[in-house]
Amino acid sequence: MAIPQSFIQELLARADVVEIVGRTVQLKKGGANFMGLCPFHAEKSPSFTVSPTKQFYHCFGCGKHGDAINFLMEQTGMSFIEAVRDLAQHYGLQVPEDEASPQDRARAAEQRQKQATLSDVLEKAGEAWRKQLKNSPRAVDYLKRRGLSGEVAKAFGLGYAPEGWRGLASVFPNYDDPLLAESGLVIASEGEDGSEGKRYDRFRDRIMFPIRNVKGECIGFGGRVLGDEKPKYLNSPETPVFSKGHELYGLFEARNAIRDAGYVLVTEGYMDVVALAQLGFPNAVATLGTACTTDHVQKLFRFTDSVVFSFDGDAAGRRAARRALDGALPYATDVRTVKFLFLPAEHDPDSYIREFGKEAFARCVTEAVPLSRFLIESAREGCDLATAEGRARLASNAKPLWGALPDGALKRQLLGEIAALVQLEAQELGSLWAAVPARGGASRNAERSSAHAGDAGEGWRPRPARPAAHRLAGRAQPVNRADHATRLLLAHSQLWDQISGEEHGLLCALPGAHGELLSWLEAQLHEHGPQPWAVLREALREHPAQALADQLMLGSDIAATDDHGEALAELRNLLKRMLIDQLKAEETEAIEAAKLDPAALARYRELQARRLALETGTAAVQ
Repeated sequence: MAIPQSFIQELLARADVVEIVGRTVQLKKGGANFMGLCPFHAEKSPSFTVSPTKQFYHCFGCGKHGDAINFLMEQTGMSFIEAVRDLAQHYGLQVPEDEASPQDRARAAEQRQKQATLSDVLEKAGEAWRKQLKNSPRAVDYLKRRGLSGEVAKAFGLGYAPEGWRGLASVFPNYDDPLLAESGLVIASEGEDGSEGKRYDRFRDRIMFPIRNVKGECIGFGGRVLGDEKPKYLNSPETPVFSKGHELYGLFEARNAIRDAGYVLVTEGYMDVVALAQLGFPNAVATLGTACTTDHVQKLFRFTDSVVFSFDGDAAGRRAARRALDGALPYATDVRTVKFLFLPAEHDPDSYIREFGKEAFARCVTEAVPLSRFLIESAREGCDLATAEGRARLASNAKPLWGALPDGALKRQLLGEIAALVQLEAQELGSLWAAVPARGGASRNAERSSAHAGDAGEGWRPRPARPAAHRLAGRAQPVNRADHATRLLLAHSQLWDQISGEEHGLLCALPGAHGELLSWLEAQLHEHGPQPWAVLREALREHPAQALADQLMLGSDIAATDDHGEALAELRNLLKRMLIDQLKAEETEAIEAAKLDPAALARYRELQARRLALETGTAAVQ
């Protein structure tokens, strides 16, 4: 969705950055500005200033600065669009959705209202369970035996769902309310005739862990039994507000600690997160009983550039780590760090720290296995490198993993390391991978990057610049200029920041899927910065414009073009031609308008003069 710049300006004009910052930061008046302790780094004396006249915040300690939208993004981990919507809702403004029909807008508004209502219902249940915890000596004793203090239990909002099938009936007088089932709090069984049967609480006799989104809204729960009954952990089901493949337990509570520590520790369970916070590691989060996904990794990188996955050292832990590796590969750029921490099979983080101490665990974090080493270890598992067959198997296993990495120094170094293990030259291995289609789970991300792996190894040299026409002759010709421009931007997303605002508007206003795709790309780059095609492709999954993007990039060697200056010149030439075409269309409209309004002739002359100026010196892409 592309949000008009005019609306952004109107929103910022209405927003009071002092009020927005003041929700989470205690501010004191100091001259013309307000001062407080910076929420983005640990400090004892205030260096964080907020200007009501400039509507701007700035920290003289860490350098963070921006407007109200920037603050929401930095503080909560929201995307740009999420922050705009949140701010607009606060000030009673409707975010423009020009491309949506009135029916679609009405459905979207209804969905947002439904989500808010469900969060209110969940919050009410959570408050009731927190009260129950205080009145349950058995539940309190369980938490004490696990070494948890009342302060930590309060910080995470822990509660207790009592025994009994209809405990929530005392909280919600209308126990038959459909919202209770829709929120996952109540199970409505089906009768033999298809009608609704018995209704009963989903969570009974369990310690309750509220799950919050990045805005702090309750979206679901995890419940742990007090004994050894099965299932030990029970999560909320998938609901309109909760999807376990997208959410991380403890991220809201840990967001500031993650920034302070400089990394996030990803664990396997709720209790790990709470226990680690108790023991001095408040920067921990947990997946929700599911494998770590690319969505999880992308969300984590909003808060930090360093992720450490912590797993048990047993076979199950290794399998979980392998799935986390698949999720992390597309986002492992040269400026990010991903590590894998394997504890002894008999320990989890909680037990390890209690036995060996904080310092020992901190050393484990520091000495965790880097992504590069774990990738190679995973690829060589079961391969006898003393035989040609074993080395060939290693090469086959490594190809989809290597191909999922974004292009950069890390990827090129790994090609050399893998090549040395299989006793080939890097360029030789790259050429081999280019000739053999990839297999496996990561292959879809890897096919186009590995198709030109021969250019990425030892001995690689930049190719001499070739005229655009020559390069175009060697690959499938784009159907039209919109195709060609879109393809260039998907392959070289850093070019987006090098074109003008008018050109941005021209691209986002393209009809159909092109405009939708480029509007999405603009929002993606605004939030995450330039990204390689492999990462963009993952982020596009299930997006309406995914098919167009895949079609444009399929079988193209454009992503292998290393001369970004040449790509920029090609893009600018295309955009100039597209702008000329637009001006011609506007000239025709102005001539028609002049039949009824002679004043339109002046508009026609302006358009004509600009078109002629653009046509002078335009390059030869027709």
